[in-house]
Amino acid sequence: MRHIMRRFTRPACLLLACLSLALHLLLAVISLSVLQLTCDPLSAITPKAPRILPDAGLTTPRAGLVNPAGVFSGPLTSSGLGHSKLAALFEHPLYTLPRLALQEDDRLLRVKARLQASEVDSSQEWVSDTEDGYDATHWNDSVESHPAWLRFHLGISRWELYDGRDPALPALMEQLATHRIVSAVQKTGGTQLKLVMSFPNYGQALFKPMKQDRNEETNPNLFYFSDFERHNAEIAAFHLDRVLGFRRIPPVVGRLINVTKEIKHITTDRKLARTFYTSPVGNVCFYGQCSYYCSPEHAICGCPTNLEASLAAMLPDLSLAPRRSWRNPWRRSYSRSKLAQWEKDPDFCGTVKKTLPYNKGTRLVDLIDMTILDFLMSNMDRHHYETFEKFGNDTFILIRRSTFLRLRLLSLPQFRLSDVMRESLTLDPLASMAPLLSEPHLIALDRRLSTVLQVVKQCQQQHSTVEAVIFDDLSAHIANSFASGLQKNTSNDQEPWRS
Repeated sequence: MRHIMRRFTRPACLLLACLSLALHLLLAVISLSVLQLTCDPLSAITPKAPRILPDAGLTTPRAGLVNPAGVFSGPLTSSGLGHSKLAALFEHPLYTLPRLALQEDDRLLRVKARLQASEVDSSQEWVSDTEDGYDATHWNDSVESHPAWLRFHLGISRWELYDGRDPALPALMEQLATHRIVSAVQKTGGTQLKLVMSFPNYGQALFKPMKQDRNEETNPNLFYFSDFERHNAEIAAFHLDRVLGFRRIPPVVGRLINVTKEIKHITTDRKLARTFYTSPVGNVCFYGQCSYYCSPEHAICGCPTNLEASLAAMLPDLSLAPRRSWRNPWRRSYSRSKLAQWEKDPDFCGTVKKTLPYNKGTRLVDLIDMTILDFLMSNMDRHHYETFEKFGNDTFILIRRSTFLRLRLLSLPQFRLSDVMRESLTLDPLASMAPLLSEPHLIALDRRLSTVLQVVKQCQQQHSTVEAVIFDDLSAHIANSFASGLQKNTSNDQEPWRS
């Protein structure tokens, strides 16, 4: 009997083993097919390097640069690429205003004057220590010796973060998009994951990863601070700020990051390193540590290792340029049942005008500029803003005349905001994969711009004098010439600008 049982048991075990092996092979084939289907769009495309942004008032293109990813195209100009609304916009007189000469105190940072030979024992040259991954660096008081990020820091002034015609800007954008990353660590604070990336020349960038599809719409029933930060929104915000002529958002570039090589293998952050894992379909994922959205349920995953992200140039360290945080008077209540004070008090704006620091200088009109920017990009979570302590309270309802004129200009067909934004965003490296903003987003910009202009018109109708609504930051003869020029270019169905 036992002999008979053995004769039937062996074939049965063999059959079960073959069946198990076949099932494992089938599961592996299905996993690979899912992985291939998920990651084909990213792996099949080689990201392009960023093209140099067109300079306001610059009509002759600079020579292109060459990098490992391919040709680094020159600036987009009307002379180089047929009709360009973006180039025409930056050549308009409103974007080539004569600049005030910067005084000593208008610069955030400056290179110390060279000391007398008797006052020093060594050269004024800064030489870096030998450090793995970093370039040997020799800096002195000559601008040519400074890397692009340092030139950006030294170019920050009381009025703007960068000059649109500064030749260091294209070099900085190229660094953010193509330079080797030697370090990646978590940035403390905030509700969502952010990393600080370091480059061989000691420059740094703030990394924000792709968390959802670019075209994915937020559920309208969600509360306004429940949405994820979007990497393409960071890129679009920089371009919008530049198109508006504010230049108060640091340069931002999109980049395709290799999660394994450029984060996992080089990070010295143990808390970050412990959160890496491989998903069931073979994608490399991590989630880090932060207040709210850092958990396996909100993991950030490559495809299988490639990950879209935004990289923003870092501002100077707080030890060099301390900043002060201010509560936004028009912040949300952050309550699901209570209204904010500005939502209940009809004279709230009048109260703000009489309150420090908004009762002097240009702080109020700077805040209005920031509010217009937030409205155009639908940012409803501006609870605080920052200023550099060095510039006091005089740096950062009225609207600047220059801002109003630019908004009117961007409402005209030949400079339509959606068109110039669409064109500007094509300069980013990630635009080679898919548009950074979908058409509904671009159309929304035009719709919101129309709303802003309508509100200004209503305010003008409610006040007897223009000065009650428009803050004149332009000289009278320049303002009048721009006004007449805009009226000539305005179609019959548009309201002429009120002088």
